[in-house]
Amino acid sequence: MGIYNLISFLGIFVLVGFAWLCSARRKVINWRVVYWGIGLQLFFAIFIFRVPIGAKFFLFVNKVVVAVLETATAGTKFLFGRLAYPPGTATEAGEASLGNILAFQALPTIIFFAAIIGALYYLRIMPLIIRGFSFVFTRLMRISGAESLCASSNIFVGVESALVVRPHLKDMTKSELVTILSASMGTIASTVLALYVFYLQGQLPTIAGHLISASFLSAPAAVVMAKVLYPETEKPKTLGVDVKPHYEREDNLIMAIVNGAHSGLKYLGGIVALLLAFLGIVALLDLILGWLGGNLNNWFGWSFDWSFSMILGYISYPFTLILGVPPADALEIAKLIGERTVVTEIASYQHLSQLLADGTLVHPRSAIIASYALCGFAHIASLAIFVGGIGALVPERLKDLSQLGFRALLAATLACLMTGAVAGAFFLKGSILLGG
Repeated sequence: MGIYNLISFLGIFVLVGFAWLCSARRKVINWRVVYWGIGLQLFFAIFIFRVPIGAKFFLFVNKVVVAVLETATAGTKFLFGRLAYPPGTATEAGEASLGNILAFQALPTIIFFAAIIGALYYLRIMPLIIRGFSFVFTRLMRISGAESLCASSNIFVGVESALVVRPHLKDMTKSELVTILSASMGTIASTVLALYVFYLQGQLPTIAGHLISASFLSAPAAVVMAKVLYPETEKPKTLGVDVKPHYEREDNLIMAIVNGAHSGLKYLGGIVALLLAFLGIVALLDLILGWLGGNLNNWFGWSFDWSFSMILGYISYPFTLILGVPPADALEIAKLIGERTVVTEIASYQHLSQLLADGTLVHPRSAIIASYALCGFAHIASLAIFVGGIGALVPERLKDLSQLGFRALLAATLACLMTGAVAGAFFLKGSILLGG
């Protein structure tokens, strides 16, 4: 184990310690949740990164996802023609791609994957998988069946995860609500997986496998951080109970695919709206900061880059070093982690891809750690979506959800960082997991 691997490993516990300092009730933390949550992450990481059969399974999953992703582009190529072809490719008629166009090449795949998820729910495959993970979380970490079911669901889906525990939401404790929100924001949905793969596959051929690995690692990490930041002081009604997923099964497979696609279209519209709004807001903030900072630079002779991403980068810099990112790359990665809080992980992944394409990053481990640490909906826009979405299901708990929201966002952010630290602890240069 190299020095940076050791730093990453120690960083796991430093992050838990930071969460403890920010805890609402330090004296009543259930450390069993922490031990088993970290243990599950380490077990999965060892299996994937260090056990030969685990690495082969990782590469198989990566190959399957890439193959499915290629079929997902059939519809976009039919509808949008040259606009849907990525840079460096050409249509069957020999027409060259018009360049990198996110709206036509990557975003529409969300609809395809939403339809696939709808079909898997109808075929009872998804509920069975979710219950399997929920059983493990409930038995090992001793959390309530409802919150473990929701956390398990978040490995695969996004905003829909709260629906599987809808009958239990009104009776949940505040600690359970923090866990629900943290798991929702600390993980990603399979529907947007293709979007991140689209950005990074050219530079990291096995990125699909890494992102799936991150999804599995982040769920227990989110539970750990939620239970440290807001420990349980009440007795949940579903404590130790095996809760079944609540969902409305469609009449037939075709209806499941149709309604899944319609849900994906709504989700796509939400992503487009958030990108348009928040990227514009950040640009406005950068304009204001640039004007104010420029005057300060002139008065005091400074040369500081006054931009929102740079300020957030400096705030995130110590955490980036804790993850085991080498100092030569730490500031660039810190800027990505910092800006994710405001402009969403989509923009951060796009910027990571650009850093790799430009050869800016010196160490290969930096990109891997960043891809894991960014793999979550831990940003302001997501906070509004999940608080509003869950609040619509249980209006009587909206006040509690709004009060707990920012603590859950902190837990989700720390969970994503923990996932990056776990990946950094087991990173091996030249590994087949990097395409070597």
